[in-house]
Amino acid sequence: MSDKLLQQRHGPVLQLSLNRPQKKNAIDNELWIALREAFKAAAADDSVRCVVLHGAGDNFSAGVDLSSFGDSGEGEHPFESAARAVADFDKPLIAAAHGVAVGGGATVLFHADMVYAGDSLRLRLPFAALALPPEWASSYMLQANIGAQRAAELFYSADWIDAARAVELGMALEVVPDTELLQRALARAAAVARWPLSGLREIKRCLRLPHRAAIDAAFHAEQAAMMRQAGSAENIEAVMAIMEKREPRFD
Repeated sequence: MSDKLLQQRHGPVLQLSLNRPQKKNAIDNELWIALREAFKAAAADDSVRCVVLHGAGDNFSAGVDLSSFGDSGEGEHPFESAARAVADFDKPLIAAAHGVAVGGGATVLFHADMVYAGDSLRLRLPFAALALPPEWASSYMLQANIGAQRAAELFYSADWIDAARAVELGMALEVVPDTELLQRALARAAAVARWPLSGLREIKRCLRLPHRAAIDAAFHAEQAAMMRQAGSAENIEAVMAIMEKREPRFD
């Protein structure tokens, strides 16, 4: 168990907290693996009926930790298997998001059954600015949630989205003061977790079944696109600009 992912039980509710607050909970290889293993274990544990995903400190997650996005020694990068473990999770998943939620720190939210937004939440899908495709099957999940035109606007613009806008678009259920956010999510999780697990699993299966083929297709398309774009001249310039804290110079 990694100390970068805190796990706390509240009866049948499992709270998972990304725990790299000094890095705005940016996800490195160790944390990808910890997420994957935690979701697989939660799926297999019948005493867990609901999971709440949260970020320690002042933020949900700044997304991929670019400084650690190298060889993990596992062949396929654990980013891919972690995303699949979350997408395949067959029990209710509730997210409590506050502060920044960027890239993978935003797209993971699209796989939550319910998202509660802290009033400080600022979401961003920065893929166009990085010359990269979306991930986490978000190219399908976002438009399935909010509609194709609105999803296209967010992907193409890479604009910041505040908590109120996230609720307006249908990306979150409601805005909650940051100080009350986690308790609000845990209270909803406890209300969900009082019901029989078999029924909750069947509801989740029925909710996801119509989308399953499209989610799989999006994963495959995004992975192929990432192979084409990652390391391209435009992508390298975008990453270097971030590290050097300057505007990128695209032709």
